[in-house]
Amino acid sequence: MAMAMLSPATIELVGAAGATLTTLCWLPQAVKVIRDKDTRALSLPANLAFTLGVALWLVYGIALNNWPLIGSESVTLALMLTIVATKLRYG
Repeated sequence: MAMAMLSPATIELVGAAGATLTTLCWLPQAVKVIRDKDTRALSLPANLAFTLGVALWLVYGIALNNWPLIGSESVTLALMLTIVATKLRYG
């Protein structure tokens, strides 16, 4: 299916759905890290790089005034900062 065949509303809906799913996937990890305080299996460099990438996507979304991107990246950034802070505190 060519993208030209999709309406702008459908494209926004697809983007919002994708953003929601990729954001919510981090919620169980953040809850587990907070609850167990066990972060030994998590890579600090990988999580730092991902968190920086999320922050840059957030800046990009703000520059474009793209609300699905801004919303999802804001929530993802909050979750990732929680995971990274827990990793730094508990190793």
